[in-house]
Amino acid sequence: MPNKRARVLLVLVLLCGFLSVAGARPATAASVPDSLWFDESPLTVQNGHFTDGHGREVVLRGYNVSGETKLKENNGLPFASVADAKKSATALRALGGGNSVRFLLSWAYAEPVRGQVDNAYLAAATAQIGAFLDAGIRVYPDFHQDLYSRWLFDSDSWYTGDGAPKWAVDLGDYPDEYCGICPFWGQNITSNAAVTEATYDFWHNTYGLQDSFLDTAQKTMAYVKQNLSTAQFAGVVGFDPYNEPHAGVYDSGQSSRAWEKDVLWPFYVKFRARMDAAGWQAKPAFVEPNLFWNANLDFQKQEGGLLDAGTLGPRFVFNTHFYDQKAISGIFMWGKAADGQYAGDFGMVRDRASATKTPAIISEFGHPLTGTVSDKAPTVLKAMYQALDSRVPGASWWTNPTGSGPVLSGSQWQWDIYHGRHHELMNDNPDKVQTEGDAWNDEDLSAVRLDDSGTAVLRQDTRLVDRVYPSATSGTTVAFTYEDRSRDGSTTLTWNPVPTSLPNVNRLVGSGQYSLLVWRSGSGSAPTELHLPATFPTSTTTVVSDLGTAYAPPSYTTSTPIAAAPEPGGTGSRRLLLTDSDSGTLHYALVTNGATNPSSSLLNAAKAELAAWAAQRVG
Repeated sequence: MPNKRARVLLVLVLLCGFLSVAGARPATAASVPDSLWFDESPLTVQNGHFTDGHGREVVLRGYNVSGETKLKENNGLPFASVADAKKSATALRALGGGNSVRFLLSWAYAEPVRGQVDNAYLAAATAQIGAFLDAGIRVYPDFHQDLYSRWLFDSDSWYTGDGAPKWAVDLGDYPDEYCGICPFWGQNITSNAAVTEATYDFWHNTYGLQDSFLDTAQKTMAYVKQNLSTAQFAGVVGFDPYNEPHAGVYDSGQSSRAWEKDVLWPFYVKFRARMDAAGWQAKPAFVEPNLFWNANLDFQKQEGGLLDAGTLGPRFVFNTHFYDQKAISGIFMWGKAADGQYAGDFGMVRDRASATKTPAIISEFGHPLTGTVSDKAPTVLKAMYQALDSRVPGASWWTNPTGSGPVLSGSQWQWDIYHGRHHELMNDNPDKVQTEGDAWNDEDLSAVRLDDSGTAVLRQDTRLVDRVYPSATSGTTVAFTYEDRSRDGSTTLTWNPVPTSLPNVNRLVGSGQYSLLVWRSGSGSAPTELHLPATFPTSTTTVVSDLGTAYAPPSYTTSTPIAAAPEPGGTGSRRLLLTDSDSGTLHYALVTNGATNPSSSLLNAAKAELAAWAAQRVG
């Protein structure tokens, strides 16, 4: 329902004196279970942030759903059924703490015959998108490709691809695929002539390929909009036009930066126009630069980052990926990741987004969970999440909180409930049935799997992936940190301990997890929200804030400054709600699960220490 009407109804209830139960909703409220009056407004881009209808800064955290789209076994769909999509969405919210997904779509299955969109595919994909929206999870679809197309590869090839339809490959006289000495599938991007030439043809609209893609994209977006309810469509954030773009082959004398300016950016302008024509005018395009612009291996890095695109917002979002290729190689990084490992890499993303005046999202990041370098995964992923939260390493965060920068949105690769249960005929070869891992080029990165009873379970430490994060800030975020105390085997990783100069805060947190958010209030009436992980049961969560202190926060009401409530979607996930009534005032909130029924004297002493710290370090 429109939020304005919801507020009117809420005021009437207050005037009648009937609002005594936390989170009571008008009878005409939106259909997503557990919604409150300020939920479900569409997001826009304002002042370099994702912003909801109440002016709150929104952070999107979640996963890619799902690499199954790369496979043929479910005909380019993330799920075999809507029921499986619902199961995945519920688990993603309850186990993974996500409030958003990057939802993969396939050009090959959307347009299997040139000029003919497969409405059955679009209907199935839209219904699966709806399962996530109904679970209170925001969605941004992505037309995915890797190595351009699976139809470039021989049936006995070591590798495979996804993306373009067979007819698109048949139009070109491409050489037989061959990558030479390529221990990593990604090397095909630059070393396999079949891939590079087909990719070049797409970007140069040879055979009208790009025009066909844009036509299908427009029809897909129009179909999705027309077949979702108004409330569901409000939860669709935007669209990712093209996964991991690369030139394939540069023209003579052309630099990577010039390619972005002269080839890639005009494509995004065309895609933006197709979004408008499909009724997506108010939603941004999540545009990716040359995928090698931020590679952390010098011989892979190429100049880019949409340096010549000018101001992007509010109709575009700076969208990039990051994988630690040094760590994945097993050669260029022998040890494990450490505190602040990716502060510079993610800081560069923040700087590019700031320069283009739009928010940033790291729509893919991750690390292999099996194989020779999987021992690095707990530290690599902890360091990546740490860098999403703040650009300041833990060792110096308490002395330099204002250096944190904006909290970044991100989508981990990936969330695949079929992990280890696939039955994929690689390149249609019945002698190469893939069942293990992601069933795609020997990758294994899914954070989830189904156990023998069909129940979704995590494959990673819940403390790592189900995290406290500020999902909506009423005002401006000044600083944020989260010490997850995730595990590397039996070792607890603590990279941001509370300093001994704050003895009462230190005592309150103890060996528990904690987050600290500092924000400056705006003029909005909706509360600030933080996701509460499963490791933060409401009954044992402690909050110390200038707004007050609370152990076991009460249920939400508009007059309760520190409160808890379910997150929308009916999946059992929860949130902390912090309500201020001012504008331009500095606020802070420490959230921890480290204390058991702390005394009022300890809470007050911790509050005094934090107040003094905030005055000294933030001002």
